[in-house]
Amino acid sequence: MTHPSPFGLHPLAGRFNALDPAHVSQAVEVDGRRTTGRFVVLNSYENRVYALELDDESEVVGKFYRPGRWSRDAILDEHDFLIDLEEADVPVVAPLELDDDGETLGELTGDAAGILYAVFPKVAGRAPQEFDDDQLRIVGAELARLHDVGEAGEAPDRPEMTPEVYGMANLAFLLDNDVLPIEVRDGYARTVEALVERIEPLFLDVPTHRIHGDCHPGNLLWTREGPVFLDFDDMVIGPAVQDVWMLVPSYDAEGARQRAVLLEAYTEMRDFSPHWLRLVEPLRALRFVHYAAWIARRWDDPTFKRTFGHFGTLRYWQQEMLDLREQIARIDAEADAHR
Repeated sequence: MTHPSPFGLHPLAGRFNALDPAHVSQAVEVDGRRTTGRFVVLNSYENRVYALELDDESEVVGKFYRPGRWSRDAILDEHDFLIDLEEADVPVVAPLELDDDGETLGELTGDAAGILYAVFPKVAGRAPQEFDDDQLRIVGAELARLHDVGEAGEAPDRPEMTPEVYGMANLAFLLDNDVLPIEVRDGYARTVEALVERIEPLFLDVPTHRIHGDCHPGNLLWTREGPVFLDFDDMVIGPAVQDVWMLVPSYDAEGARQRAVLLEAYTEMRDFSPHWLRLVEPLRALRFVHYAAWIARRWDDPTFKRTFGHFGTLRYWQQEMLDLREQIARIDAEADAHR
Protein backbone atom coordinates (compact mmCIF):
# COMPACT_ATOMS: atom_id res chain seq x y z
CA MET A 1 0.00 0.00 0.00
CA THR A 2 1.31 3.44 -0.93
CA HIS A 3 0.28 6.85 0.24
CA PRO A 4 1.11 10.34 -0.96
CA SER A 5 4.13 11.97 0.53
CA PRO A 6 3.46 14.64 3.17
CA PHE A 7 3.47 18.19 1.85
CA GLY A 8 4.58 19.94 5.01
CA LEU A 9 2.47 21.16 7.86
CA HIS A 10 1.31 24.76 8.10
CA PRO A 11 3.29 26.62 10.79
CA LEU A 12 0.10 26.92 12.88
CA ALA A 13 -0.98 23.28 12.41
CA GLY A 14 0.32 22.22 15.81
CA ARG A 15 -1.63 24.95 17.57
CA PHE A 16 -4.73 24.13 15.52
CA ASN A 17 -4.60 20.42 16.34
CA ALA A 18 -3.98 21.18 20.02
CA LEU A 19 -7.06 23.36 20.54
CA ASP A 20 -8.67 22.56 23.88
CA PRO A 21 -11.70 23.74 25.91
CA ALA A 22 -9.77 26.69 27.33
CA HIS A 23 -9.13 28.06 23.83
CA VAL A 24 -12.75 27.53 22.87
CA SER A 25 -13.99 29.40 25.94
CA GLN A 26 -11.50 32.20 25.30
CA ALA A 27 -13.04 32.74 21.90
CA VAL A 28 -16.68 32.54 22.93
CA GLU A 29 -16.61 34.47 26.21
CA VAL A 30 -16.77 37.95 24.72
CA ASP A 31 -19.48 40.60 24.66
CA GLY A 32 -20.80 39.40 28.00
CA ARG A 33 -21.17 35.74 27.03
CA ARG A 34 -20.14 33.13 29.60
CA THR A 35 -19.94 29.40 29.02
CA THR A 36 -20.95 26.70 31.50
CA GLY A 37 -18.08 24.45 30.46
CA ARG A 38 -20.36 22.04 28.64
CA PHE A 39 -19.62 21.59 24.95
CA VAL A 40 -19.97 19.10 22.11
CA VAL A 41 -17.49 18.61 19.28
CA LEU A 42 -19.36 18.81 15.96
CA ASN A 43 -18.39 16.92 12.82
CA SER A 44 -16.09 18.84 10.50
CA TYR A 45 -13.10 17.58 8.57
CA GLU A 46 -11.87 21.02 7.57
CA ASN A 47 -12.30 23.15 10.68
CA ARG A 48 -12.73 22.64 14.42
CA VAL A 49 -16.35 23.25 15.39
CA TYR A 50 -17.89 23.17 18.89
CA ALA A 51 -21.40 23.64 20.24
CA LEU A 52 -21.18 25.39 23.62
CA GLU A 53 -23.73 25.97 26.35
CA LEU A 54 -23.92 29.49 27.82
CA ASP A 55 -24.90 30.39 31.36
CA ASP A 56 -28.28 31.68 30.15
CA GLU A 57 -29.01 28.15 28.81
CA SER A 58 -28.67 29.24 25.18
CA GLU A 59 -26.10 27.69 22.87
CA VAL A 60 -23.60 28.99 20.34
CA VAL A 61 -21.27 27.37 17.85
CA GLY A 62 -17.57 28.23 17.77
CA LYS A 63 -15.88 27.68 14.40
CA PHE A 64 -12.07 27.65 14.29
CA TYR A 65 -10.69 27.94 10.78
CA ARG A 66 -7.97 25.61 9.55
CA PRO A 67 -4.78 27.69 9.09
CA GLY A 68 -3.64 28.10 5.51
CA ARG A 69 -6.90 27.21 3.83
CA TRP A 70 -8.49 30.65 3.50
CA SER A 71 -6.98 34.07 3.98
CA ARG A 72 -8.56 36.49 6.43
CA ASP A 73 -10.13 38.36 3.50
CA ALA A 74 -11.54 35.14 2.02
CA ILE A 75 -13.18 34.28 5.35
CA LEU A 76 -14.63 37.78 5.53
CA ASP A 77 -16.09 37.20 2.05
CA GLU A 78 -17.99 34.27 3.60
CA HIS A 79 -19.16 36.43 6.51
CA ASP A 80 -20.20 39.28 4.23
CA PHE A 81 -22.30 36.90 2.14
CA LEU A 82 -23.98 35.48 5.24
CA ILE A 83 -24.72 38.94 6.60
CA ASP A 84 -26.13 40.02 3.22
CA LEU A 85 -28.34 36.92 3.21
CA GLU A 86 -29.54 37.47 6.78
CA GLU A 87 -30.42 41.09 6.00
CA ALA A 88 -32.47 39.85 3.03
CA ASP A 89 -34.30 37.35 5.32
CA VAL A 90 -32.82 34.35 3.54
CA PRO A 91 -32.67 31.51 6.11
CA VAL A 92 -28.98 31.25 7.08
CA VAL A 93 -26.95 31.47 10.29
CA ALA A 94 -24.78 34.59 10.20
CA PRO A 95 -21.78 35.11 12.51
CA LEU A 96 -22.23 37.05 15.73
CA GLU A 97 -20.42 40.31 16.37
CA LEU A 98 -17.39 39.86 18.61
CA ASP A 99 -16.84 43.48 19.67
CA ASP A 100 -18.33 46.94 19.59
CA ASP A 101 -16.83 47.57 16.14
CA GLY A 102 -18.97 44.82 14.63
CA GLU A 103 -16.07 42.48 13.86
CA THR A 104 -17.17 38.92 13.16
CA LEU A 105 -13.73 37.32 12.77
CA GLY A 106 -11.54 36.90 15.84
CA GLU A 107 -8.02 35.63 16.44
CA LEU A 108 -6.91 33.56 19.41
CA THR A 109 -4.02 34.76 21.56
CA GLY A 110 -1.47 33.11 23.81
CA ASP A 111 -0.30 29.63 22.85
CA ALA A 112 -2.99 29.46 20.13
CA ALA A 113 -2.11 32.84 18.59
CA GLY A 114 -2.94 33.14 14.92
CA ILE A 115 -5.95 30.79 14.84
CA LEU A 116 -8.95 32.60 13.35
CA TYR A 117 -12.46 31.90 14.61
CA ALA A 118 -16.09 32.99 14.47
CA VAL A 119 -19.10 32.43 16.72
CA PHE A 120 -22.57 31.58 15.42
CA PRO A 121 -25.98 31.13 17.04
CA LYS A 122 -26.97 27.48 17.54
CA VAL A 123 -30.05 26.58 15.50
CA ALA A 124 -32.22 23.58 16.40
CA GLY A 125 -33.49 21.36 13.60
CA ARG A 126 -32.85 18.15 11.73
CA ALA A 127 -30.87 17.34 8.63
CA PRO A 128 -33.29 16.04 5.97
CA GLN A 129 -32.60 12.48 4.80
CA GLU A 130 -34.56 13.12 1.63
CA PHE A 131 -36.98 15.76 0.36
CA ASP A 132 -40.63 15.34 -0.49
CA ASP A 133 -42.02 17.48 -3.30
CA ASP A 134 -43.39 20.16 -0.99
CA GLN A 135 -39.98 20.52 0.65
CA LEU A 136 -38.28 20.67 -2.75
CA ARG A 137 -40.52 23.58 -3.71
CA ILE A 138 -39.70 25.43 -0.49
CA VAL A 139 -35.97 24.82 -0.93
CA GLY A 140 -36.14 25.88 -4.58
CA ALA A 141 -37.74 29.20 -3.73
CA GLU A 142 -35.27 29.91 -0.92
CA LEU A 143 -32.32 28.94 -3.12
CA ALA A 144 -33.49 31.42 -5.75
CA ARG A 145 -33.52 34.15 -3.11
CA LEU A 146 -30.06 33.07 -1.96
CA HIS A 147 -28.76 33.39 -5.52
CA ASP A 148 -30.42 36.80 -5.95
CA VAL A 149 -28.37 38.02 -3.00
CA GLY A 150 -25.29 36.23 -4.29
CA GLU A 151 -25.53 37.98 -7.62
CA ALA A 152 -25.90 41.39 -5.97
CA GLY A 153 -22.52 41.33 -4.22
CA GLU A 154 -18.90 40.36 -4.76
CA ALA A 155 -16.38 38.00 -3.14
CA PRO A 156 -13.01 39.09 -4.59
CA ASP A 157 -10.96 36.67 -2.48
CA ARG A 158 -12.95 33.52 -3.27
CA PRO A 159 -12.03 31.12 -6.10
CA GLU A 160 -14.06 30.64 -9.27
CA MET A 161 -15.58 27.24 -9.98
CA THR A 162 -14.22 26.62 -13.49
CA PRO A 163 -12.72 23.61 -15.31
CA GLU A 164 -9.32 25.32 -15.09
CA VAL A 165 -9.44 25.89 -11.32
CA TYR A 166 -11.24 22.70 -10.25
CA GLY A 167 -9.79 20.49 -12.97
CA MET A 168 -6.39 21.48 -14.31
CA ALA A 169 -5.10 23.28 -11.22
CA ASN A 170 -5.96 20.30 -9.01
CA LEU A 171 -4.36 17.93 -11.52
CA ALA A 172 -1.21 20.06 -11.50
CA PHE A 173 -1.09 19.83 -7.70
CA LEU A 174 -1.40 16.03 -7.79
CA LEU A 175 1.31 15.72 -10.45
CA ASP A 176 3.70 18.26 -8.97
CA ASN A 177 3.59 16.55 -5.57
CA ASP A 178 3.91 12.97 -6.91
CA VAL A 179 0.64 11.94 -5.32
CA LEU A 180 -0.32 9.55 -8.11
CA PRO A 181 1.21 6.05 -8.32
CA ILE A 182 3.39 5.68 -11.41
CA GLU A 183 1.09 2.96 -12.77
CA VAL A 184 -1.82 5.39 -13.22
CA ARG A 185 -0.10 8.78 -13.37
CA ASP A 186 -0.24 9.26 -17.13
CA GLY A 187 -3.64 7.63 -17.55
CA TYR A 188 -5.24 9.75 -14.84
CA ALA A 189 -3.68 12.93 -16.26
CA ARG A 190 -4.95 12.17 -19.77
CA THR A 191 -8.41 11.44 -18.39
CA VAL A 192 -8.65 14.77 -16.56
CA GLU A 193 -7.29 16.61 -19.61
CA ALA A 194 -9.88 14.91 -21.84
CA LEU A 195 -12.61 15.84 -19.38
CA VAL A 196 -11.62 19.49 -19.26
CA GLU A 197 -11.32 19.69 -23.05
CA ARG A 198 -14.88 18.43 -23.41
CA ILE A 199 -16.52 20.57 -20.77
CA GLU A 200 -14.81 23.95 -21.11
CA PRO A 201 -17.12 25.06 -23.96
CA LEU A 202 -20.18 24.25 -21.82
CA PHE A 203 -19.16 26.86 -19.24
CA LEU A 204 -18.94 29.68 -21.77
CA ASP A 205 -21.59 32.39 -21.33
CA VAL A 206 -23.01 30.76 -18.17
CA PRO A 207 -23.34 33.52 -15.54
CA THR A 208 -21.51 33.11 -12.25
CA HIS A 209 -21.91 34.79 -8.87
CA ARG A 210 -21.61 34.02 -5.17
CA ILE A 211 -23.09 30.58 -4.43
CA HIS A 212 -23.06 28.20 -1.47
CA GLY A 213 -20.74 25.83 -3.34
CA ASP A 214 -21.30 22.74 -1.16
CA CYS A 215 -25.07 22.80 -0.91
CA HIS A 216 -25.76 19.13 -0.22
CA PRO A 217 -28.67 18.12 2.08
CA GLY A 218 -26.25 17.63 4.99
CA ASN A 219 -25.64 21.38 4.90
CA LEU A 220 -29.34 22.09 5.24
CA LEU A 221 -31.21 22.11 8.54
CA TRP A 222 -34.99 21.74 8.66
CA THR A 223 -36.60 23.76 11.45
CA ARG A 224 -40.18 24.56 12.41
CA GLU A 225 -39.97 27.57 10.13
CA GLY A 226 -38.51 25.66 7.20
CA PRO A 227 -35.01 25.12 5.79
CA VAL A 228 -31.84 26.87 6.97
CA PHE A 229 -28.71 26.85 4.82
CA LEU A 230 -25.57 26.04 6.83
CA ASP A 231 -21.78 25.94 6.41
CA PHE A 232 -20.72 28.40 3.70
CA ASP A 233 -17.07 27.45 4.16
CA ASP A 234 -16.83 26.29 0.52
CA MET A 235 -18.50 29.41 -0.87
CA VAL A 236 -17.24 30.19 -4.37
CA ILE A 237 -18.02 32.22 -7.45
CA GLY A 238 -19.81 29.71 -9.63
CA PRO A 239 -22.88 28.82 -11.70
CA ALA A 240 -26.24 28.52 -9.96
CA VAL A 241 -26.64 24.93 -11.13
CA GLN A 242 -23.84 23.82 -8.76
CA ASP A 243 -26.13 24.38 -5.77
CA VAL A 244 -29.07 22.80 -7.61
CA TRP A 245 -27.42 19.48 -8.43
CA MET A 246 -25.81 19.21 -5.00
CA LEU A 247 -29.25 19.42 -3.38
CA VAL A 248 -30.60 16.77 -5.76
CA PRO A 249 -27.57 14.72 -6.83
CA SER A 250 -29.15 11.55 -8.24
CA TYR A 251 -28.23 10.45 -11.77
CA ASP A 252 -31.51 8.69 -12.45
CA ALA A 253 -34.92 9.72 -13.77
CA GLU A 254 -36.22 10.35 -10.26
CA GLY A 255 -33.34 12.76 -9.67
CA ALA A 256 -34.18 14.61 -12.87
CA ARG A 257 -37.83 14.78 -11.81
CA GLN A 258 -36.90 16.14 -8.38
CA ARG A 259 -34.65 18.79 -9.92
CA ALA A 260 -37.58 19.80 -12.14
CA VAL A 261 -39.80 20.21 -9.06
CA LEU A 262 -37.15 22.30 -7.30
CA LEU A 263 -36.56 24.44 -10.39
CA GLU A 264 -40.28 25.01 -10.94
CA ALA A 265 -40.35 26.91 -7.66
CA TYR A 266 -36.91 28.46 -8.29
CA THR A 267 -38.02 29.95 -11.63
CA GLU A 268 -41.05 31.59 -10.04
CA MET A 269 -38.51 33.76 -8.21
CA ARG A 270 -35.52 33.91 -10.56
CA ASP A 271 -34.49 32.97 -14.10
CA PHE A 272 -32.80 29.62 -14.69
CA SER A 273 -31.97 28.54 -18.24
CA PRO A 274 -32.62 24.84 -18.97
CA HIS A 275 -29.29 24.83 -20.84
CA TRP A 276 -27.45 25.25 -17.53
CA LEU A 277 -28.49 21.69 -16.57
CA ARG A 278 -25.90 20.48 -19.08
CA LEU A 279 -23.32 21.45 -16.44
CA VAL A 280 -24.60 18.92 -13.89
CA GLU A 281 -22.39 16.02 -14.98
CA PRO A 282 -19.34 18.22 -15.74
CA LEU A 283 -19.60 19.76 -12.27
CA ARG A 284 -19.97 16.32 -10.72
CA ALA A 285 -16.81 15.18 -12.52
CA LEU A 286 -14.86 18.25 -11.40
CA ARG A 287 -15.92 17.48 -7.84
CA PHE A 288 -14.25 14.05 -8.14
CA VAL A 289 -10.94 15.69 -9.06
CA HIS A 290 -11.27 18.45 -6.48
CA TYR A 291 -12.16 15.98 -3.73
CA ALA A 292 -9.10 13.81 -4.39
CA ALA A 293 -6.81 16.86 -4.34
CA TRP A 294 -8.49 18.08 -1.16
CA ILE A 295 -7.65 14.86 0.66
CA ALA A 296 -4.07 15.00 -0.64
CA ARG A 297 -3.64 18.54 0.64
CA ARG A 298 -4.77 17.43 4.11
CA TRP A 299 -2.80 14.19 4.29
CA ASP A 300 -0.59 15.42 7.14
CA ASP A 301 -3.69 15.75 9.34
CA PRO A 302 -4.07 12.54 11.40
CA THR A 303 -7.86 12.78 11.06
CA PHE A 304 -7.60 12.41 7.30
CA LYS A 305 -5.29 9.40 7.55
CA ARG A 306 -7.74 7.68 9.89
CA THR A 307 -10.80 8.56 7.81
CA PHE A 308 -9.45 8.02 4.31
CA GLY A 309 -7.13 5.07 4.91
CA HIS A 310 -7.76 3.77 1.37
CA PHE A 311 -6.57 7.03 -0.18
CA GLY A 312 -3.41 6.87 -2.28
CA THR A 313 -3.57 3.15 -3.02
CA LEU A 314 -3.34 1.94 -6.60
CA ARG A 315 -6.89 0.62 -6.37
CA TYR A 316 -8.13 4.02 -5.18
CA TRP A 317 -6.69 5.80 -8.21
CA GLN A 318 -7.82 3.12 -10.62
CA GLN A 319 -11.37 3.58 -9.35
CA GLU A 320 -11.07 7.37 -9.59
CA MET A 321 -9.95 7.07 -13.21
CA LEU A 322 -12.81 4.68 -13.99
CA ASP A 323 -15.35 7.02 -12.38
CA LEU A 324 -14.04 9.97 -14.42
CA ARG A 325 -14.23 7.97 -17.64
CA GLU A 326 -17.81 7.02 -16.84
CA GLN A 327 -18.55 10.71 -16.34
CA ILE A 328 -16.99 11.53 -19.70
CA ALA A 329 -19.22 8.88 -21.29
CA ARG A 330 -22.29 10.48 -19.68
CA ILE A 331 -21.21 13.91 -20.88
CA ASP A 332 -20.63 12.62 -24.42
CA ALA A 333 -24.02 10.88 -24.46
CA GLU A 334 -25.75 14.06 -23.33
CA ALA A 335 -23.92 16.07 -25.99
CA ASP A 336 -25.04 13.58 -28.66
CA ALA A 337 -28.64 13.89 -27.44
CA HIS A 338 -28.52 17.67 -27.93
CA ARG A 339 -27.14 17.53 -31.46
